[in-house]
Amino acid sequence: MVRINIKDLDPEELERFVISYGQEPYRARQIGTWIYRKSAASFEQMSNLPKELRSILEDSFSLVSSLNLSDKKTSLDGTIKYLFELDDGERLESVFIPEDKRYTLCVSTQVGCAMACTFCLTGRIGRIRNLRPSEILDQFIQVNDDNGGCITNLVFMGMGEPLDNLKNTISSLKTFIHKDYLGLSPKKITVSTSGLVPQIKELGKQVPVNLSISLNAPNDLIRNEIMPINRRYSIKELINAGSEYPFPKRKLLTFEYVLLKDKNDSDEDARSLGELLKGVRCKVNLIPFNEAKPLVYKSPDEDRVFGFQRILISYGINVRIRKNRGRDILGACGQLAADYPTKKLRKRPFDDNLNPGKEAYEGF
Repeated sequence: MVRINIKDLDPEELERFVISYGQEPYRARQIGTWIYRKSAASFEQMSNLPKELRSILEDSFSLVSSLNLSDKKTSLDGTIKYLFELDDGERLESVFIPEDKRYTLCVSTQVGCAMACTFCLTGRIGRIRNLRPSEILDQFIQVNDDNGGCITNLVFMGMGEPLDNLKNTISSLKTFIHKDYLGLSPKKITVSTSGLVPQIKELGKQVPVNLSISLNAPNDLIRNEIMPINRRYSIKELINAGSEYPFPKRKLLTFEYVLLKDKNDSDEDARSLGELLKGVRCKVNLIPFNEAKPLVYKSPDEDRVFGFQRILISYGINVRIRKNRGRDILGACGQLAADYPTKKLRKRPFDDNLNPGKEAYEGF
């Protein structure tokens, strides 16, 4: 019998499992503490569990990490990029970003990505497969252990579209925030999306984490060109879904806006964006494009970035310019590709489920 990784079960599923064997619900919390707080290497080490339950767990589950560290690169700014190999030989990348007393891990949720955003290396790979909850969680566990257990913040902004792998993303989030498991504050966790409107609504119902929308355009014309998902869900639909999202107390909806030279960075674009977001309770992160071959876009110069910011501020919008971290190791926003070839997209729909039959871009 093939044993599944026990980390693929969220706290509710693990509780149902132990109850099905006649055990008390609190046993699931004990198991979670052993796995995530005490780093148990075997079920036999779980000394406060009945021997019968330990035997059941041994027969049913594996505790072995689903990731093998393949490579590790450190940027001049201290950012660390981790390359992990999975059991089936596929690869993913995670990025650790230290800054003052804030230590952030950027996790991946898919191998590749189906969204085909034209400014993103990961989008040129195509979606190879979804990550299981254990593969999402093990990124945190391994990187956190490698850095002395210091991670304070978690962002789902690595390879893949988190809401295109909604079930497994939510499962991992439930483990991340459960007080007897990893115990992270929901206020310290942000999930980013390119714009899957129905899934935004479902995420808000399931887990109380922050939401970040990768907007990147002031109108549908530009967004249709650089982000194919906009052909399915318009900017208006996206902003409405974000505005209705149930945020943790005192948190704001975040819009990420990658500035592409001569594409979406003009004064007119800034004014259009200001009008679009006027009255929306939000903040905007401006991200100067991180150049990487074979992507054809360029990053605007510093004066253009500051000019764009000033116009948004004049509309009363909370705006900050995101620091570029890990550029020299291809660890910055939009640069993760895990050594997959990116010269040409694989021939597959950009979103197999949401838009069947529509081909992804073959080039730009």
